Amino acid sequence: MSDIEAIFDAAITAVMPRNIIENSAYLKTLTHYKIHLFGSGKAAIEMAKAMEKLFGENIVDGLIISSYMETLKYVEVFQSSHPIPSQKSIIAAQKLMEKFQALNEDDLFIYLLSGGSSALIELPQDNVTLEELIKMTNLLLQNGVPIDEVNIIRKHLSQIKGGRLGQATNAKGIVLVISDVIGDDLEAIGSAPLYFDSSTCEDVKQILNRYKLSDKIVFKCVESPKDPVENIEHLVMASNKIALQSAKEKALKLGYSCQIVTDSLHGDVKMAADKIVDAMLESNDEVLLFGGECTVDVIGEGKGGRNQELCLHVLKRIKDYSYVIFLSAGSDGIDGNSPAAGAVVDSKSYQEDIDTFLQNSDSYHYLKRSHNLLLTGATGT
Repeated sequence: MSDIEAIFDAAITAVMPRNIIENSAYLKTLTHYKIHLFGSGKAAIEMAKAMEKLFGENIVDGLIISSYMETLKYVEVFQSSHPIPSQKSIIAAQKLMEKFQALNEDDLFIYLLSGGSSALIELPQDNVTLEELIKMTNLLLQNGVPIDEVNIIRKHLSQIKGGRLGQATNAKGIVLVISDVIGDDLEAIGSAPLYFDSSTCEDVKQILNRYKLSDKIVFKCVESPKDPVENIEHLVMASNKIALQSAKEKALKLGYSCQIVTDSLHGDVKMAADKIVDAMLESNDEVLLFGGECTVDVIGEGKGGRNQELCLHVLKRIKDYSYVIFLSAGSDGIDGNSPAAGAVVDSKSYQEDIDTFLQNSDSYHYLKRSHNLLLTGATGT
């Protein structure tokens, strides 16, 4: 493993579900309670495995919604759809609602929430069909709408998001959160099924106008709950900041000078590439770390993702700097519609036809050809 890959690996290890749960002093104080265990998201199964190890037979019931199937000992797993919702997403949401409505006031539940929940659990308002929801989601993602704004729209057409699942029970609950959004905003993570939503229908209107989608996306907006559910507590267990700090510690241990430049990199990948390279040219440190979530306007029918496309835009600017190496990857190990987590590039990776691949949104095949892909498989976080 190269040093740059070892630094990335340290970031991922720090936010692996089994590590954050097994090392939680708070959770160890609860192990004598009987709990109902629920969860949704790309990290939900790995989190549930760690919870089963910690709580064992004290888990009396549960349901985990994930993007893949795996058998757990104490709780049911339901495989749903990601990143585009489907009929499975609706079935998953209905199953969760039924479980929550069956809880008593004296029950205690723990909910494992992570990125991907917005697509995995969905119950549209009565005035929105599944087909309309799928079309809407595709349009938002393909037009470079940031995920926090996508989730604002999702919450206003859902019967489960924006705190509505939390309103279905009077039981006491704890939500363990793996944050996948900038700033760890609990209103945005997983579209906040157990929190609340301060956004309004006016916000939805402004977002659609901003991206010129008002004529393409039309639905009757429903206001969300504006107050937190008092019986439910949220705890952020893992985040971008934690991953970056661990990466920095690894870089320093390897003997490099290192700086965390930002944990809130956002905007279009072309703009992000300029920020990254400009920071590199201005810095005296040997390792620069960036975290965040950028967007891509999909203009072709190729294969790739935001990390791989970012690598190509950075590569165009560093092709004459033989001393620079750049890695960009998703912490979940899945970048866009490709099997790669991202890529590692340097000046030797540059080829003259790079723009042809960018114009077809086909970063994956460019990077596959040059053997620069980072293939980790799904990390479970």
